[in-house]
Amino acid sequence: MSDLNETLALAGIPLPEVLAQLSDKQRDDVVSWAKNLVSQQTEGFDELFHAISMIVKYIPHFIVIPLMVDHIKPRIAAGVCYKMGVDQATGYANDLPLDYFAEVSKHIESGMLAQILAKMKKHNAEKFIHFELQHHLNHMLDVAGHLDERMLEIVAKHVTLPEHEDDLIKHPHTEIIEKIRALQK
Repeated sequence: MSDLNETLALAGIPLPEVLAQLSDKQRDDVVSWAKNLVSQQTEGFDELFHAISMIVKYIPHFIVIPLMVDHIKPRIAAGVCYKMGVDQATGYANDLPLDYFAEVSKHIESGMLAQILAKMKKHNAEKFIHFELQHHLNHMLDVAGHLDERMLEIVAKHVTLPEHEDDLIKHPHTEIIEKIRALQK
């Protein structure tokens, strides 16, 4: 079932009830089929993302940013971000509108996003962290697990955590919440 859960996590959708009723072999077959389908439908995307990341190096930000926001879906922008690397992605992250960057960030692996935040201008990173804590707390806690102490202090400054230890017994972010609490003292 873990392969199925991983596959569904990538899609960001809940498990359809009918899949829970299948045997392990049948679920494995569905997962294999889904992975093959995605692979076929996204063939060439990596090359496309790489090509876009190379092209935008030579176009000024003031031209690229409005084009991205108006014409490139956040998932595609995240794919390009992976190919351009942390340094170049940070340059764009600093200039993107907050709400668009927040949407793009949902599709960037937490570790890479933490590296981007660490290299962003402090003011922009802090605005993003505050926005995410207000609107996508779980996403920000996922990212917080990869942040250095300087950035984690910014999270600690802006977050309000549950006050009762009982609230955290089965919370998936218990470890990072404890680190944040220690910084808040």
